[in-house]
Amino acid sequence: MQKSLIVALDFPEKKEVMGFLAHFDKEKLYVKVGMELFYQEGPRIVEYLIAEGHDVFLDLKLHDIPHTVYQAMKGLGKLGVTMTNLHAAGGKEMMKAGLEGLMEGAGDRRPNLIAVTQLTSMSEKLMQRDLLIDAKLDDVVLHYARNALEAGLDGVVCSSLEASMLRDALGAEFKKVTPGIRMKEDSIDDQKRVVTPLQARQFGATEIVVGRSITRAENPLKAYEAILQQWQGVEIG
Repeated sequence: MQKSLIVALDFPEKKEVMGFLAHFDKEKLYVKVGMELFYQEGPRIVEYLIAEGHDVFLDLKLHDIPHTVYQAMKGLGKLGVTMTNLHAAGGKEMMKAGLEGLMEGAGDRRPNLIAVTQLTSMSEKLMQRDLLIDAKLDDVVLHYARNALEAGLDGVVCSSLEASMLRDALGAEFKKVTPGIRMKEDSIDDQKRVVTPLQARQFGATEIVVGRSITRAENPLKAYEAILQQWQGVEIG
């Protein structure tokens, strides 16, 4: 059964990935492969993880003209990942092209396709100042998510703080994949909009992405189990 706790493999090379996964013995994970790892190791890291029995969220956040995204997604569709993504800021035509390419590449086993609304490192003040988007952050996120739904996508990447709004507006089945998850005692690093696993559940996230709280833990398996317990609705401490 596909898991809803996604572990971000934010490592620069396969050797470190293998060392991390060794903590989990025969436990099969749902893992995220992002730009750092994919650009160093290429498709072979995805092939390795799938061969080992793990589900893969390929987090490359494509954003380009529709034809280029179509062609790229056609290639990604052949990798056998569980989910991948693109930027909603590219517009509905780009998202539709990406979905079409993914369907062509994957055939009958199409991965879920979700769109990034606003990065969890982006605050409303930064969005307005740096991107010249003169609107409320929540309004932008909802607009981008609605565009993604209309383009036929399966959901969005968003902050857990926006998940309940999107659930109410777009339905519970529309995926709300939320990074920026931290335990209470963890550093928030470069994230701006962060919540705990329990809060994410309460806010209506459908999947959570957790990286440093697990990958940098002294005991990754113990940290994973603690976060999973919270995510399943059990308060700890």
